Amino acid sequence: MQQRHVMRLARPGVPLEPCDEALPAPGPHQVLIAVAACGVCRTDLHLCDGDIPARYPIIPGHEIVGRIMSVGGEVSGLAPGDRVGVPWLGGTCGQCGFCRSGRENLCDAPSFTGCTVDGGYASHCLADARYCFAIPPEIDDVAAAPLLCAGLIGWRALRLAGQGRRIGLYGFGAAAHLLAQVALAQGREVHAFTRPGDARGQAFARALGCHWAGGSDEAPPAPLDAALIFAPVGALVPLALKAVAKGGRVVCAGIHMTDIPAFPYADLWGERSILSVANLTRDDGLTFFAAIAAMRVKAVTHVFPLDEANAAIAAVRDGAIDGAAVLVP
Repeated sequence: MQQRHVMRLARPGVPLEPCDEALPAPGPHQVLIAVAACGVCRTDLHLCDGDIPARYPIIPGHEIVGRIMSVGGEVSGLAPGDRVGVPWLGGTCGQCGFCRSGRENLCDAPSFTGCTVDGGYASHCLADARYCFAIPPEIDDVAAAPLLCAGLIGWRALRLAGQGRRIGLYGFGAAAHLLAQVALAQGREVHAFTRPGDARGQAFARALGCHWAGGSDEAPPAPLDAALIFAPVGALVPLALKAVAKGGRVVCAGIHMTDIPAFPYADLWGERSILSVANLTRDDGLTFFAAIAAMRVKAVTHVFPLDEANAAIAAVRDGAIDGAAVLVP
C-alpha cells in the first residue's frame, strides 16, 4: 500500500505530530498532488491557536506547489505531471448569491485548504482541480509557495486599496515583502511599518526598495493614500487611520485580528474608510500571476524540512526570519 507522510494538528494548542497514512485516491473533481513545497502562513498560526474555525484533526498548509500524480474522472484541463498551486480557497458551493455575483470569496458554504480540508504539510495532498492555479514556469517551487496566499491576499488587499500612489504596509512579513515589490513595480511609493525597534526588519524593507521604513508607532514622513495591515493587531487600525490622508483607505488584510480599540470619529472623518479582505477569488489568482509575469517579484524564503514544521511555525510567530518560511518534504 502506498503511503504519504503528514504533519497533523490534533487540536489547538498542541504541537503538530508526524505520521504516515495510506495515500488517498482523488474524487471526481480532485487531483492527487506530490507536494514539492508548502509555505507557512500566519493563518496557520491562528489555526494552531484556535483563533479561527477549523476542522480538527487537520493537516495545515494552503500555500502548496506540486505535481499532479493522478486525476479524478471529471477533471479536465489537467494531467499527471502538470505543476499546480493550491490556495486557501479550496472550494465553493457555486449556488449562493455571493458565488452567483462573482464574489465567491464570500461563499456561504466554502471549503478552505488546510483548515476545513487537509492541506499541504504533507508529502502528498488532494485538491479540487477547479481551484488550482498554473504556476509560471520561471518561478521555482520554493519561491512559488508563498505566492499562493501571502502573494494572493496581498494582491487582493492592494486592489482594494485603490490607485493611491503612497501606500503603507503594516507588518513587514511574508505578504508585505512580496506586495512591496509589486507596488514598487507599479510605480508606487511604499512605506514599511514594523514592530517598534525592529531595525533588522526595517533594513530588510529598505533593501527591497521601500522609500521609508520605521516602527508602527511612528508617523510616516507624509500622509498615505492607503494603509494595508498584515499584522493581526487591532491597535494598528487607529494608528493607520491617523497616517492616511483624507479619502484614504485602511485595509485589514488578515483573517484574524485582535479587537480594534475605540478611536475618535475625527480620525475617520474626511471620507477615510476601513475595509477587510476575506479570502480570495480565482480571478485574484489569474490576475495576480498575469501581473507578476512582467515584474521581478522574488520571494525571500527560508526552507525547513517537513518534519520541522513546528520549528518553522515558531520562527514565523517570533518574527525570527525575514520573508517566508517554506516546508519541503
